[in-house]
Amino acid sequence: MWQAMVTLEIPVLEKVLRAALVYGVILVLLRVFGKRGLASTNTLDFIVLFLLAGGVEDAIVGDDTSLVGGVVSAITLVVLNTALTYLTNVSPRAARILQGRPTTVVENGHVRERGLKALGLRARELDHAVRSQNGDDISEIEHGELTPSGQLVLTLKPEEQSATKGDMAALTERLQHIERLLTARG
Repeated sequence: MWQAMVTLEIPVLEKVLRAALVYGVILVLLRVFGKRGLASTNTLDFIVLFLLAGGVEDAIVGDDTSLVGGVVSAITLVVLNTALTYLTNVSPRAARILQGRPTTVVENGHVRERGLKALGLRARELDHAVRSQNGDDISEIEHGELTPSGQLVLTLKPEEQSATKGDMAALTERLQHIERLLTARG
């Protein structure tokens, strides 16, 4: 029993190559089709993820069902992911290639239909994001983009932004100055 659990049935190099190749294929698939999916995962997306995991399992495992084979595959995937994450952190070019660029969906209060269509986003989802980020309407948004990580980031126009504590302090100071001037005249 123990021997079957620890005896590799395929060479370690093949195991590493299988895991790395499957990782690469999934990376390309998510890079091409996944930005919107990262922004809002729904039931259909979960189904694809579960089926994808089951579908690629055999490609990674091959004929090897040993414990050591599973550990080799897991280590390969974690090391590869760590290396690519490090590479994207130190190289803007690698980050652009592996993760992509933000996609603009709103510019100066106007929806960029081309960006929405490219991402498969619906106007209703964009409206929800506007309200979630303190806006009332698309016309209040100066710039909006979907980042490579799947976040929808919206920047309100300056006149639509809430007052900060600094704004309130400056206003209070001006009012106090006006009060002093009025008191001095009276």
